[in-house]
Amino acid sequence: MDAYRDQYAQIFGDTTKVRLLAISVDPDTMLAAWAQEKSYVPWTFLSDTGAVVGKKYGSAIVRANGSMLDNRTLFIVDRKGKIAHVMAPFREVDPTAYTELADAIKRISGGR
Repeated sequence: MDAYRDQYAQIFGDTTKVRLLAISVDPDTMLAAWAQEKSYVPWTFLSDTGAVVGKKYGSAIVRANGSMLDNRTLFIVDRKGKIAHVMAPFREVDPTAYTELADAIKRISGGR
């Protein structure tokens, strides 16, 4: 998430036309505290404690102990509300992943 924060404007261009939603199985109170502490703006964190969204979109992972977590999957949704690009799993520590993400956004948005 630090990379998103630090590269947000470069990756997403006109940030008034982009909405970033981060979905996690962590409770909302934990997400809110973490987002504030790390200055994760201007996006929204959503809590999926039952992994309902993760299961629906194929990013939920069941651990050996039965607990759930969401794989780091990145979906780009176009202006019509359709999933236009998927990066699964998103390679957040790989700098080329951000280049790929920026290129996908540029392609989908018609060049920013």
